[in-house]
Amino acid sequence: MSETKISNPAYRIETQRLVLRCYKPSDAQLMVNSVTESLEHLKPWMSWAYNEPEPIEEKIKILKRARGRFDLGQDYTYGIFNPQEDRLIGGAGLHTRLGENELEIGYWIHKDFIKQGLVTEATVALIKVAFDVIHVHRIEIHCDPANIASAAVPRKLGFTHEGTLRAKLYFLDHWRDTMIWGLLETEYPNSPASKAQIKVFDANGNTLL
Repeated sequence: MSETKISNPAYRIETQRLVLRCYKPSDAQLMVNSVTESLEHLKPWMSWAYNEPEPIEEKIKILKRARGRFDLGQDYTYGIFNPQEDRLIGGAGLHTRLGENELEIGYWIHKDFIKQGLVTEATVALIKVAFDVIHVHRIEIHCDPANIASAAVPRKLGFTHEGTLRAKLYFLDHWRDTMIWGLLETEYPNSPASKAQIKVFDANGNTLL
C-alpha cells in the first residue's frame, strides 16, 4: 500500500527520560555509534541491520532523506535520545503506510537500554501525539510473535491483538508471521498513554502540548 499524507507538526517530544525528535544530518555519528554497538541485538528482528556497518557518509544521506520526508509530510521518523541529546538510544516512527487517517508505530533500542521501560515510554509519547496532536482514527503496531519484548509494549498500552498474519514478512531467506496490534481513537482514553505527561513542540519550537 502506498503511503498516505498525514500532517504531523510534532518535531520534538520530551518525556520524563527521553527526547524524541526529527533527525538532523549532524546526528550521523551518534547513529553510527548506536547501531554498530547494537548489531547483534538488532539482527534477529531488523533486516536493515544486515547492511551494517555503513560509513558515516551513508548515514548522513539516510538522515537527510528522513528529514526531507518528515518536512514533506510523507513519513515521520524520530531519533530517541537521552535528555542531553549526546547519545542516540534508539529509533521510532509514526509511519504513514497503513492508509487514511491511521499510523503505524515502529521502534528499536540500543542493547544497553533494554528492560528499562524506555521503548514503552517512547511509544506512549507517540500514541499521545498521534491522537491528541494529529488526531488519527487508529494506530497499529506490528511485530514478530517471537519478539516477546516488542509484543509486550502494545499489550501494556491497551492495544488489541487483532490477529497474526501467517508468512507475511520475508526476512532474509524465509517468511515470518506478523502480529497486528490495534488501538482506536475511541479506546485511547482508557490507554495509559492518554494520561502521559509530555511536552511537544513544532519545528519553530512552539508548544503543541
